Amino acid sequence: MEQLTALDAGFLEAEDSDRHASLAIGAIAVLDGPMPSPEAVTAALSERVLTAPRLHQLLHTQPLDLGAPQWLEDANFDAAHHIRHAALPQPGGDAALHRWAADVMERRLDRDRPLWECWIVDGLENGRWAILLKVHHCIADGIAATRLLSRLCDDGDVAGEGGERQAARGTAAFSPVDWIGKAWRISSGLPGAAMQAVHGAFGIVTGLLRPAAGTSLTGPVTSMRRYATGEVSLDDVDSVCREFGVTVNDVALAAITDSFRNTLIRRGEKPRRDALRTLVPVSVRSGDAHDRTDNRVSVMLPYLPVDKADPVQQLRTVHARLSRAKASGQREAGNILVSAANAIPFPLTAWTVRALTRLPQRGVVTVATNVPGPRNRLRVMGREIVRLLPIPPLALQLRTGIAIMSYADRLVFGVIGDYDTAPDVDELAHGIERAVARLVDISVGHWRSTPVGTLQLVQGG
Repeated sequence: MEQLTALDAGFLEAEDSDRHASLAIGAIAVLDGPMPSPEAVTAALSERVLTAPRLHQLLHTQPLDLGAPQWLEDANFDAAHHIRHAALPQPGGDAALHRWAADVMERRLDRDRPLWECWIVDGLENGRWAILLKVHHCIADGIAATRLLSRLCDDGDVAGEGGERQAARGTAAFSPVDWIGKAWRISSGLPGAAMQAVHGAFGIVTGLLRPAAGTSLTGPVTSMRRYATGEVSLDDVDSVCREFGVTVNDVALAAITDSFRNTLIRRGEKPRRDALRTLVPVSVRSGDAHDRTDNRVSVMLPYLPVDKADPVQQLRTVHARLSRAKASGQREAGNILVSAANAIPFPLTAWTVRALTRLPQRGVVTVATNVPGPRNRLRVMGREIVRLLPIPPLALQLRTGIAIMSYADRLVFGVIGDYDTAPDVDELAHGIERAVARLVDISVGHWRSTPVGTLQLVQGG
């Protein structure tokens, strides 16, 4: 039996803290047609889910949280409980797909069954069809969830099944001897980076406790969701990266910055410097944990510069702030805090997380998570996946969330929002596309600093 880590279990607590939250993550694979028969697709997927142990395991919680929740094999597992069918109303465009996906994602998964669903969707325009995979965040982070999706594809990755079963993380009972030994091992690894980690931990705690500027971007949410997507060319993003010496993540966050700035202005609100503190998950998954289906992330908490109107200043400020956040030790601090939490008796961590997730959260305004997806096109039953659309969750009084995923030659932004308090997610997604296009147009020229520190564009070579 495997236990959930403190981070895995924390997603359950975050969901339980708000009856309007659903902590499932998802991805939509849009495939070229024609679609095989629903029975044939169900049979193929039913066979492939057996290669992923977590998809046929039940969550078993301990009374009074005296021990960490465990993954137990479901003796009565039936894939038919999880694989479902739907058809979009004609003409089956993106608006219909987005509305249907939001309806699916806003509903909580049944904890009496393995925590996932797979939907087969017919009726997309141009003769296409789709598969939506939805898994609870306590099972996997974005990287692990992408790997689960790949297992449903032709020639899917089935490596690591033995590793998952062999790398069991503890037993149900709390052992003082084991806890002391684990705590010692963790503490003995701290001195080399202790000061950096302490500084990073201070930055994380400060970011969580210091309220962001009051805007319509945070506050109570309903149980209904809206969903939208934006897509840009990875080649275009790469050209911006080369011109300005930044990363793909920098460009993505700068485009998100510009779109949120316009969202605030459109809503009649001032885009202040401290209006958009953003939770940016950072993977801490090591190479030897590639096969693990779990959560292995730390966080950074930068302010995105919505107060700046110039797109290049936005980009350079994002790059500088992310560089400072990385250098400050936030990533290391988050990783150490999570590791330390695993060394503490589970009842204490569970009760602490439960209390914290029920407090009003005013420091973080949105989440922007970047997941590297497959660079080669995938296939299911011989049909090519032409689009891969990520879907993030919403919780902790965040009214919008953005998942960024690369697939083949595209960079895709999946935007989810509360139905009532974030009705403009379509405009937010389109604004990201426009912001990237503007940076691409600018990158064909050269920017230079003037003596007074302003920036000018010089067209040509």
